[in-house]
Amino acid sequence: MVDFPPRRKPSRKGSMADVPKDLLEQIKELERLFTVDQTKLKQVTDHFVKELEKGLSVEGGSIPMNPTWVMGYPDGHETGTFLALDMGGTNLRVCEIILPEEKGEFEIIQSKYRMPEELKTGDSEELWEYIADCLQQFIEYHHEVEDLEQMDNRLPLGFTFSFPATQDFIDNGILQRWTKGFDIAGVEGKDVAPLFEAALAKRKLPIKLGALINDTTGTLIASHYTDDTMQIGCIFGTGCNAAYMENCGSIPKIAHYNLPPDMPMAINCEYGAFDNELVVLPRTPFDVIIDADSPRPGQQAFEKMIAGLYLGELFRLVLVDLHDNKNVKIFEGQDISKLRTAYSLDASFLSFIEEDPFENLSETGELFTRELSIKANKPELELCRRMAELIGTRAARLSACGVAAICKKKNIQSCHVGADGSVFNKYPHFKARGAQALREILDWPKGKRDPVDIRAAEDGSGVGAALIAALTIKRFKAGNLAGIRNTEGMV
Repeated sequence: MVDFPPRRKPSRKGSMADVPKDLLEQIKELERLFTVDQTKLKQVTDHFVKELEKGLSVEGGSIPMNPTWVMGYPDGHETGTFLALDMGGTNLRVCEIILPEEKGEFEIIQSKYRMPEELKTGDSEELWEYIADCLQQFIEYHHEVEDLEQMDNRLPLGFTFSFPATQDFIDNGILQRWTKGFDIAGVEGKDVAPLFEAALAKRKLPIKLGALINDTTGTLIASHYTDDTMQIGCIFGTGCNAAYMENCGSIPKIAHYNLPPDMPMAINCEYGAFDNELVVLPRTPFDVIIDADSPRPGQQAFEKMIAGLYLGELFRLVLVDLHDNKNVKIFEGQDISKLRTAYSLDASFLSFIEEDPFENLSETGELFTRELSIKANKPELELCRRMAELIGTRAARLSACGVAAICKKKNIQSCHVGADGSVFNKYPHFKARGAQALREILDWPKGKRDPVDIRAAEDGSGVGAALIAALTIKRFKAGNLAGIRNTEGMV
């Protein structure tokens, strides 16, 4: 997760009056490289629609379009007590969510447990044992029971497992690959649900795994629970993704299940992989370097242009390139060794620059001195400010293409979109820039309220996971067993 500083006052407007000609020429070239105009936005979106369709086909495509076996939205009348487990890269979060009689309401208590670094590359069994231990501590503390076996009912649990996984059932997940610094041998290619359940059984914990979900799907469901006009859930953070509700009849790759064609199915797009073939994305030479130097070149092409993990690195690559250009005078005579370290800057660095409220960019200057030991003059700071704006704006505008593509594919004329993630929540102007791009792509009339409105989502990995567990039990009781692997102890 990208760690952003606290939000500050609205930013000032830059002034290029004192910028020398060589730097002005570079700024113009960078504007040419990083600006995505309306024509390109529409071109990207149209191709995006085709790729979404291809991902649902039997043959598949770059975008996985994973069926989640979440079959329908909550109606707001779900009730009961549920656990949610959120396994992230830094922390493990355990929640207990109570869904009361009041429509769309919930109560939540939660605890966070640090994920020890040694577990991320250790033994598989040790990982699941640690997770089970955290769950045991949570239940014992919040339920004040000495003997867990004497609890009357097993608590249904929604497990947010936000690693790439395929699902043949809602309560299983075959890990495709570890991300977020995890690299535990012997788990990739295996179903993680039995590994987790074995650790629960060993401790005789009164827990029933009801659903294994991705945080983006959880965001969609949790947001719809409190606002039934929410039809898309998005994550704009370290990575990027979206989820939406499709009709089973429009998903050829699950036709063999013979599900009713009008039955809804949430799709976890995993669309960071959009346009890996590089048909339409407006890549710059700096995007090419980021991809080539990444652990998996040729993959996640879209994500590498818009996600928080890469924005700071794009900025760094541009500055190093300018410094090494003999025709450009920037940071002359200064040691830029810190700037040469890959991924030494993250999105919060750009966020800080964009939020500098002072005309002389004094806070940006202090940032460069403090973090990079570089003393930048006013024209150099103006270039850095413009560069941050260009990278941040491009990310927001391209991000809108994914939302617009889902709207066009589903013929959604008006809806709310629930968005979460550090970039959406904390990067200055991201929401406004994305909204402007949507207006340009979808040709909305000026002066009227935006029919598709991206707003802050509900807690997908906590409340969303609990709701999906509740929905799974609800449809089991109604006799819809599609995609439920283990029905024992479901009620």
